[in-house]
Amino acid sequence: MITALVTGIVIALPTAIIENPIFGREVAVTPWSIPVLVITSILSGLILATYVRNDESVDEERSIKIGGAGAFLSFLAVGCPVCNKIALIALGYSGALQYFAPVQPYLAFAGLVLLGYALRKRLNGELMCGTMFVENKEETREG
Repeated sequence: MITALVTGIVIALPTAIIENPIFGREVAVTPWSIPVLVITSILSGLILATYVRNDESVDEERSIKIGGAGAFLSFLAVGCPVCNKIALIALGYSGALQYFAPVQPYLAFAGLVLLGYALRKRLNGELMCGTMFVENKEETREG
């Protein structure tokens, strides 16, 4: 839960979803930004929770990269289109509004899908480890 809150704050402050004196927005927060932020925070918290009591995992490095990419896409999606320096340099002010802003909902969707996939991969790994542990324990009793 703490990780989910920290993730939400880390995304919401620089994107100015939470108003603050350091960061500002040129374009108003879209209606879908807050639900994307909340879902991103929850999924990130759940993914990190799978690492708390993890002895070993085969896909550990890959799932953290996928989850990180998902969180980054969500960050880009909820941010102000003209506050994104890369979009602003590449497209200019009007180009960022015309080309980058319409793509942001798709970035949000892709980010959430990647976070969901990473969580599923982590949870499948946890279930496999548990199943393998139970099978090995039964073999030890029989043998």
